[in-house]
Amino acid sequence: MPNNLFGNRTELFMAVAVVAVVMMLIIPLPTILLDALMAMNLVLALLILLIVLYTRKATDFSIFPTILLVSTVFSLALNVSSTRLILTKGSSFDGRMVRAFSSFVVGSGGTEGLVVGAVIFVVIIAVQAMVITKGATRIAEVAARFALDALPGKQMAIEAEYNSQAITEEEAIARKNDLQREVDFYGAMDGSSKFISGNVKVGILITVVNVIGGFIIGMVIHGEPPALAISNYIAFAIGDGLLSQFPALLISTATGIIVTRSVSNGTFGEDVSEQFTRDARIYWIGAVALGALALLPGFPWYVLLPMAGLLVFMAIRLGRRQTKRDTAAAKTAEAKKAKPETEDMSPIVPLDPLSLELGYGLIPLVDREKGAELLERVHRIRRESGLDLGLVIPQIRIIDNIRLEPSEYCFKIQGVDVGRGKIRMGYYLCINPGGVKDELPGEKTRDPTFGLPALWVNEDKRDEAERAGYTVVDPPSIIATHLTDIIKRHAAEILGRQATQKILDTLKKDYPAVVEEAQKVLSLGEIQKVLQSLLREQVSIRNMVAILEALADYGQAAKTAKNMQFLVEKARQALSRQICLQFATDDRVLRVLTINQALEQKILDSAVETASGVISAMDPPTRMAWIKSLSRAVAAVQDQGWYPVILCSEAARYLVKSSSDRELPNLVVLSIPEIVPDISVEAVGEIKIESEVDGKLAG
Repeated sequence: MPNNLFGNRTELFMAVAVVAVVMMLIIPLPTILLDALMAMNLVLALLILLIVLYTRKATDFSIFPTILLVSTVFSLALNVSSTRLILTKGSSFDGRMVRAFSSFVVGSGGTEGLVVGAVIFVVIIAVQAMVITKGATRIAEVAARFALDALPGKQMAIEAEYNSQAITEEEAIARKNDLQREVDFYGAMDGSSKFISGNVKVGILITVVNVIGGFIIGMVIHGEPPALAISNYIAFAIGDGLLSQFPALLISTATGIIVTRSVSNGTFGEDVSEQFTRDARIYWIGAVALGALALLPGFPWYVLLPMAGLLVFMAIRLGRRQTKRDTAAAKTAEAKKAKPETEDMSPIVPLDPLSLELGYGLIPLVDREKGAELLERVHRIRRESGLDLGLVIPQIRIIDNIRLEPSEYCFKIQGVDVGRGKIRMGYYLCINPGGVKDELPGEKTRDPTFGLPALWVNEDKRDEAERAGYTVVDPPSIIATHLTDIIKRHAAEILGRQATQKILDTLKKDYPAVVEEAQKVLSLGEIQKVLQSLLREQVSIRNMVAILEALADYGQAAKTAKNMQFLVEKARQALSRQICLQFATDDRVLRVLTINQALEQKILDSAVETASGVISAMDPPTRMAWIKSLSRAVAAVQDQGWYPVILCSEAARYLVKSSSDRELPNLVVLSIPEIVPDISVEAVGEIKIESEVDGKLAG
């Protein structure tokens, strides 16, 4: 509570202060308040300079551009207020700060002091306008442009580290945010540096107005002699100008320092200490040069020789320190050499859960500086797969592999090849979906994802291919589509025990009772096997609450009967609406193929218990006839534009799926308990073995 109160007070104070600064431009101030505010302006400029000197990174002082604006307006408001008092009070003006700068800082009185003060004022203005401000403005412009140009490359480097698992997702987000803040900071500095140059020009204008206005008011209105008017108003104008430009000079210096230290990670003092003490030889050379200069006639030897001695002292100290560092480095190197190489090796060499290897000819696909967007697509696919399957896909490491052909890419799961293809850079893959009549000339190939016939054509023929009915795909889309298919087909392999534990830990925060009850009945490995079985048939496990509730309800019965497949069926039934809607039409009609009762009984009779579960063990002739009839029925449904779905009893569902998985891996098999009441079922065919085949089998 106290911290919040203090924060609220700070916000209120800043709001009042900014409004007061603006109001100072039109509201007269008493002299004593003007002196206090001028002293505050000096302190503020000094604090800004010190903060910049002790800041490690420019973005650590991110409010600096805003501070530049506020301090500039504050300085101008003081200038206007002092001008008002000088012109209204004339020789009776009693501003102590302005009088101090018009006399003490100049160093002498009378005409000589006025001339010296004017010269100092002009020199300060020239140094600030032509050297510091101009240089800082130019550096800010260049830094802003280069920071913006380098942003894509730096983001790509961060994305590459993230994909290679060198950094976590939180670290990647933090680094990207730092990059964005850096670009925003230098962009703001590019404009904010104009405040200082504008302040210099306005300071000159106000000084000239003070002198001319003072002449007019002093001689015409107050009736003062010309000499008195000149001495008073020029002195006040010079003092006021010096007092306003000195804080501006400090802030200009701070601006120059902060924009020139963009590559540093330490404070200014740390950098000076480190970089001026690297080599003792430069101090020896400097000492010799000063000593030789002191021997020349006319040079102040009493100044040069002590300075040469100081450089010799520095050179000796740095030489001793450098010797110690070299000795320590040599001992460290010897110790490393003495260690056996096996100590540096990890006991295991971990494999990437999922990786994409590219031939060197495909490297431009991941180079964002050349407009590539494959990295962004891979990140998007991971997110979409997580939403579709309920499985968080691990980071996909993208690396180059010189063993691959230049135009070849390869997907690996745990270091094992699960899919590969070839891409012709600069060409488009034209896939024939089946309705193309006029074939185009081109290099014949096959789509690496689905194996469909395709052609490679150059960009000039892209529009022609689209008009002819081809599906035209660019190289990044080929890899992205292949990756999506790899994830769907191998999701069960990607889900390991560690990933399963993370799912349960995350779910436990909101549903502790469900997770704890399921884990009381089933082990982590048993839950993983159920989830893998669902993913193997491309059933999303995103609704983990329903899955775990089903496992908790039937887990003990499944373990007693030693039938874990029974659990999978109950989990599917808990997701029945999700599964039905996945294959039903928009009007909630599910078109299915049924299985002849006699054939289904043969499949049930072929069930055999094994160590890995129940499998179908039909004799070869029966299985051949079954696959032939099934393939014919599926093809007939596909010809009508419908998705092939098999509907059978709960007991036969897994056997039907497992017996046809090798020949028809994408076949969808549903059981009758999985059909929800509000889904209409329409039978579009029956699968059965022909009578002649039955006769042959019977004979």
